[in-house]
Amino acid sequence: MIALTAKEIATVVQGKLFASEDLLVTAGPVIDSRDAEPGCIFVALKGENSDGHDFAQAGIDKGAVLVIATRKVSVPCIVVDDAVEALAKLAKHVRDLLPNLMVVAITGSFGKTTAKDLIAWILGMHGETIAPRNSFNNELGLPLTLLRCTENTKFCILEMGARKVGDIAALTKIAAPHIGVVLVVGNSHIGEFGSIEAIARTKAELIHELAPGSVAVLGQYDSFTPLMANGCDLEVIFFGETHNAQVRAADIEVREGRAHFDLVTPQGREPVGLRLIGVHQIPNALAAAAVATALNIPIDVIAGALSTAEVSSKWRMQIEELPGLVLINDAYNANLASTAGALQSLVLFAQERGGRSWAFLGKMHELGESSRQDHASIGTLARELGIDHLVCVGAPEYGQGLTQTQDFGDEMTVHYCPSQSDALALAAHLENGDVVLVKASRAEKLEELALNIADNWRKRKADEEVSEI
Repeated sequence: MIALTAKEIATVVQGKLFASEDLLVTAGPVIDSRDAEPGCIFVALKGENSDGHDFAQAGIDKGAVLVIATRKVSVPCIVVDDAVEALAKLAKHVRDLLPNLMVVAITGSFGKTTAKDLIAWILGMHGETIAPRNSFNNELGLPLTLLRCTENTKFCILEMGARKVGDIAALTKIAAPHIGVVLVVGNSHIGEFGSIEAIARTKAELIHELAPGSVAVLGQYDSFTPLMANGCDLEVIFFGETHNAQVRAADIEVREGRAHFDLVTPQGREPVGLRLIGVHQIPNALAAAAVATALNIPIDVIAGALSTAEVSSKWRMQIEELPGLVLINDAYNANLASTAGALQSLVLFAQERGGRSWAFLGKMHELGESSRQDHASIGTLARELGIDHLVCVGAPEYGQGLTQTQDFGDEMTVHYCPSQSDALALAAHLENGDVVLVKASRAEKLEELALNIADNWRKRKADEEVSEI
């Protein structure tokens, strides 16, 4: 964060200062006292299970010099009515003090985090780049990310999520982005918004709040996104796989589960070989390429960066090559499109290795009234793709309309496992050459199942080596 005195911060957040006016803050805020670093602010938030005010001293002990709180604590502090609102005011102030900072904001029903990682990879080669840690995409995470910027920061990439109408508009007002990216409108969170049309209107808030002359980067993967800039005084760059997209993928091939294509932009055509798993990563790569194109980065540099990029976020098509077994851990999030893409990648990996395909699938959340039907459609797709074993982990909806079988023949075997422990017991049937996918919404915590499958497999292989001696 740019250096500010306690008095300046208190004025910005409209709080009461209980500290020296000249106290200097030099590092961005944290909300976990364990993350405090020298010169930072600790923001004391009251949650369901803990109260940040109880950790104010711990934050100071770790290096924080000031606390933003909603009641007076025994360390240097600023008392405000609403700590989250104060954080937003501070972030807006710092953003205004950094007019040369290039801000890229991303929203969409899915793919935000991977697209963010890819954009950060490319822009990081051209200057100091700040991007969200984890999926910091709400009224708390966005200010925390923005406040990490300093006078030396060239690019800031921000994710924007929403729980209700108006959320993205409010975040855009704080961030004042130069480039707004909408990846896709899907039915994730339809249970909260009621309709896909409402979701589209909410995502479009980013585009409608952009300043005139800004750049709208819009995907062509649904019927809503390409229309979002209509009537706006913006430069528009479309990305997709059609000939009318300024940034597109041509001649797509899949090798070892990874997409290879020619990147086509107004600058020309260059080959790209993604290191990320799955054809569903192409839109994310194209979005990143479109942002880089808007920033006049040469196409050969963009293509080279995409071909070397690795995402930094955990449990997103994370490949683990175990002795005799491939484990794909994609347990961070799940929706119709990403689950379908993951299944397609699973089949390709299994075909290339000659083993069986196992899909351990937990529930996809926030699908609303269509949840049961959507889960069933994934089960049907698994059968059509030729998945060998569909393992429904606490999610029998995937098997709706499918016949449960217990044999290990040519047809897809459907297994119903009420718990992770049942699924782990089933994993004892894995054999050399098999490929395993573990995927679910984050709330299902299936990353634990993936870790246990890997641990059990390693132990099993170690025991086999001992028995052979």
